[in-house]
Amino acid sequence: MEKASEVAVINGFSTEIIVIDNNSTDDSISYLKPYFPDVKFIQLKENYGFGRANNIAFKHSHGRFILILNPDTVVEENNLLKMLQYMKSNHEVGAAGCKVLNADGSFQLGCRRGLPTPWASFTKLFGLQSLFPNSELFGKYNQTFRSIDESYYIDVLIGAYMFVRREAFESVGGFDEIYFLYGEDIDLCYSIQQKGWKIAYYHETSIVHYKGESTRRSSIKELYHFYNAMEIFSKKYFNSSRIFLLILKLGITLRTIFAYINKYKRQIVIILLDLLSLNIAIMIGTYYKFGGIFNLPDYAYPTVLIFVSIIVFSSMVAVGEYFEGKSTIRRTFFGLMLSFFILSSLTYYFKEYAFSRGILLFTIGFTTLTSGIFRFLLSMYDRISGKESDRRIAIVGINEQTEKIINQLKSGEARNVNLIGMITNENSIKNFEIGVPVIGNIKYLPKLIEQFGLSEIIIADPNINKSELLKLISSISDKNVKFHLVTEYEDLLASRIINDVSKTESLIHKYNILKLRFKILKRTFDLMSSFFLLTIGLPLVYLLSENRTKIIEGIWKVFIGKFSLVGLYDTGIEKPMIGKIGLTGLAQISKTEGLNPKIIKDLNEYYIINYNFSLDVDIIIKHFFRK
Repeated sequence: MEKASEVAVINGFSTEIIVIDNNSTDDSISYLKPYFPDVKFIQLKENYGFGRANNIAFKHSHGRFILILNPDTVVEENNLLKMLQYMKSNHEVGAAGCKVLNADGSFQLGCRRGLPTPWASFTKLFGLQSLFPNSELFGKYNQTFRSIDESYYIDVLIGAYMFVRREAFESVGGFDEIYFLYGEDIDLCYSIQQKGWKIAYYHETSIVHYKGESTRRSSIKELYHFYNAMEIFSKKYFNSSRIFLLILKLGITLRTIFAYINKYKRQIVIILLDLLSLNIAIMIGTYYKFGGIFNLPDYAYPTVLIFVSIIVFSSMVAVGEYFEGKSTIRRTFFGLMLSFFILSSLTYYFKEYAFSRGILLFTIGFTTLTSGIFRFLLSMYDRISGKESDRRIAIVGINEQTEKIINQLKSGEARNVNLIGMITNENSIKNFEIGVPVIGNIKYLPKLIEQFGLSEIIIADPNINKSELLKLISSISDKNVKFHLVTEYEDLLASRIINDVSKTESLIHKYNILKLRFKILKRTFDLMSSFFLLTIGLPLVYLLSENRTKIIEGIWKVFIGKFSLVGLYDTGIEKPMIGKIGLTGLAQISKTEGLNPKIIKDLNEYYIINYNFSLDVDIIIKHFFRK
């Protein structure tokens, strides 16, 4: 924002900067306002999606040209000037984009695309573009057959950077708000072309796009929105091809499945190895006890193999194995001990399946040993392959912000981080004691990367020359080094950088309410309690409730999963991002009419942070015994 104003003053043209906050939760607007008094900030009360939010911002704008820009970008100093000159020289262009780079300096394919026609979508979804990137036939979607160092007309720009002529934007009525995330840029570009304008890719200037910073969503959810947008666009403009829509849905389904498998591939491998080991152990035990691997009674198969596998898997999940961080031998041991206790107990009630406690004991013991070996070998593989090796970090810029980042890197939250040293630049504060060695100057960055084996670099100077930075990122794109840029003035971004650098999840992901085992426990309790209240306990609801219709409606919502028996208080302002509205809760057991919105918000946040099953039980007890 600072650079945009400076460029405008230097080159003699006026600008207006509008920042629209799509109901973010980091309170960034309050941080930014004091630093940018001339910027117009628009804060929305709910997340309207990309297109609708930009349409709102557009209504507050007055310029002949509009730059639609994501917050997770670094823009070259002369970018605005070059793009403005290009648009003024090419009157037929309704919207243009520039070269977009990833954080590691590589080219971001999405910045110049073809339309998602049936054929282009097919080649993209089924991987033909990846197999034949230089083919015009198969590379139409991302235009991979064209040079990135030439300017030309294209079909679609990336939504992160769109330099649009106001006349063209108004002629199509702005973004189509039917989309929520992704697809709006495709639809806008197509609509602009339909009005006779051209869409252009201009290679003479560039930006860095830290892909995903503006959404902070899981990759699976982003994938869903992306392909859903592709389907909406296809239905809107290619509705005559029913066969294509079926193929598209098949491709979307397959890609989503593959995305899940890719995301959880390590967990899937561990689960399969554990279950394989478990069933092999049952067969070995059966062989030594009864003389054959399948010598149990006929009615025992496949019930025993399936049921034991389910109990062991459920026990592992119950102790936090598989889906809560890295798999550990300790959790594996406790999970198998829990399963042994459960299976031993069940044999007392199902005597026909109590074939041999010796087999059960051997099965659990064998699985404990082999599962521990699996995890040890995987850990060794991670170390040998470098997946657990230290991330070698250097920080560019010496200032107060640097000290904050160093303190967080040393806080213990960041795993596998090796802070190699500081790299000075022209803005570095001299004689600033930070307790970390200086290893060189930024102008020798390529040599420093090789000399110290750097893998990631944090740019801690928000005033660094962006043109020089972009040149540096481009020049070392072949060195597999990732850049992180501090663009805010307080601790807000520092913690995000630590998460990115150290690969640790945000603290929000440590909350019990988001862990799979607690989700299952809470949902099971909700189902059982709501089912009881809607059936056997319905007379009690009628006898003890004043507003029976409303209570029964709420219990039904608990049963179908919209509400929870114990949860958050409904403020009526926005839907909670974490957790569900509860029929009772911390705020509900208080006299809510006497609580101000801040206290209610604090109580909701306390419940999210400190949730456990015993807290729910305490709230239920206090709900019925409160005065």
